[in-house]
Amino acid sequence: MNRLIQVLVALLSVAAVTAIIFTRDGHLVTPTGEGSVSLDSGEYEVFPLPDYALAQVSEDYKSYFVEVEPGIKVHVLEVGSGYPIYLQHGNPTSGFLNRKIVEALPTDRVRLIMPTLIGLGFSSKVPVSDHTMENHVRWMNKVLTELDIEETLYVGQDWGGPIGMGALAESPDLLKGAVILNTGFTAPTEDMELSSAHAMVRTPVVGELLLSVAFSIFESLPLMQGDPNSIPPAIQSLYGDPVKESGNSKAPLALMRMVPDGLDHPSVPAQRKVEQYVRDLDIPAEIIWGMNDPILAKGLPMMKSLFPEAPVLETDAGHFLQEEVPEEIAAALMRVLAVVQGASLDSNVEAGGEA
Repeated sequence: MNRLIQVLVALLSVAAVTAIIFTRDGHLVTPTGEGSVSLDSGEYEVFPLPDYALAQVSEDYKSYFVEVEPGIKVHVLEVGSGYPIYLQHGNPTSGFLNRKIVEALPTDRVRLIMPTLIGLGFSSKVPVSDHTMENHVRWMNKVLTELDIEETLYVGQDWGGPIGMGALAESPDLLKGAVILNTGFTAPTEDMELSSAHAMVRTPVVGELLLSVAFSIFESLPLMQGDPNSIPPAIQSLYGDPVKESGNSKAPLALMRMVPDGLDHPSVPAQRKVEQYVRDLDIPAEIIWGMNDPILAKGLPMMKSLFPEAPVLETDAGHFLQEEVPEEIAAALMRVLAVVQGASLDSNVEAGGEA
C-alpha cells in the first residue's frame, strides 16, 4: 500500500510540474532589426527577412518594425504607393497572408500596409496575460497613427476583423471603405462557442497539450481550407517557424481563448465597441465569404445584416480566403476604391464648383 501511495504521489507531482510548465505565462521576446527605412511618417527599424520568407514576396516589399510600446514591436510588410489599404490577418498567420492579393493589385496606385499581430510572425511575443482584445486594438491603432495615415480602405479576416475594426474605431475618420472576409464583429448575446476546437482549448492544461504536444496548429491549416493544397508545407512554415523559433509560442492558443464564449468573457466590452462602430458605418463595402470555412461560414447572415447594401460573393474557399481567392479580393478592393475616389472627386467638384 505504501508503495502505491508513493507511486501516486510521484505521478501527481509530475502532473503538477507538467501543468505549471505548460501553463506558464511566457515572456516578452523583442525582435531586433538592422538599419532603417525612411517613410513620409519617419524612420523605422528594418527587419531583414530570412530566406524562407523573402522567397515568398517580391524585392519591392519593405519590412520594418513599429514600436507600439517599449519592447513591443509590430512587424509591418508594405509595398506599393498611392491610396493606403490596411490589411489585417488573423490567427495564426501573419501579414504574409496577403501576399497573393498584392500580386493581383496595381502597386503603382495603392499602398498595401500589412501589419502582423503581436505574438505572431516576426512581431514581438508577449506573455499570455497580455493577450487581450483591448491590448491588440491599442497596439494596432498605434501602428495606424504612427504611420500618419489620413484615410484608408480596410480588409479584415478572422481576428483581423474585430481587432482591425477596433483599431479603426479608435481613429474613426480613417476608414473610407472595406472588403470584409470571414470574420465577426458582433458581441455574443448569450453563452455560445465558436467551434468545438475553441471549446476544447479553453480548458487549462488540455489546451496547452492539444496545441503544444498533440498537434501543430500550423500543420492543421490545410484542414481549414476549401482546397487543402492552398496551404502547402512551405506556407505552413512561413507562418509557423517565426512563432516556434521565438521561444514563446503562446499566441495561437491565447488568441483562441480570446474569442468570447459568453456575456462574461473579458473580450466582450471591446467587442461591443467594435459592433457599435460597425453598425454606425456608412461606407462602400463588399463581402467575400468562404463557404467551406468550418468555423465562420455560418457567420455570413450576420455580416449581411451589418452591411445590407454590400455586394456579396460566396466562394468555395475555406477560412483563409487570401490563399484561395486573392484575385476576387483584389478586384473587390479596386471596385470599392473606385467608389471612394469617385465620391471624393464629387465632393471636390461641389466644393470648388468645377472639376
